Amino acid sequence: MDDERGAVINIGGKEYELILTTRATKAIANRYGGLENLGEKLMKSENFEMALDEIVWLLTLLANQSILIQNLKNKGKPEDLLTEDEVELLTSPLDLAVYKNAITEAMFKGTKRNVESEDEGIEPKNTQVE
Repeated sequence: MDDERGAVINIGGKEYELILTTRATKAIANRYGGLENLGEKLMKSENFEMALDEIVWLLTLLANQSILIQNLKNKGKPEDLLTEDEVELLTSPLDLAVYKNAITEAMFKGTKRNVESEDEGIEPKNTQVE
């Protein structure tokens, strides 16, 4: 598992890495209209059941990305994907609240940008006001 790319959670005694891939980003965009709408949708769910459904969907999507990557690299021994039903049965609402932090971490890591700048050869401009 790659700590720089995702966040690790435990569901039913098994560790899963939540990863924001391009495929997951496309699925989120299809469901919510984009990553920027995701937080708003989760916060404005009409009722508790709907909010839980959205978190379970997102959790399942992100956890399955690591399984899909593993299956791609090990085609001879594919692992079964998680289903939303399994996530619902193997977690509690308290778990989901904790997993929201892991979802946020995975989303942040999946969208972070490492920006480096070089200062060599650049002269600072004179900004004196007369």
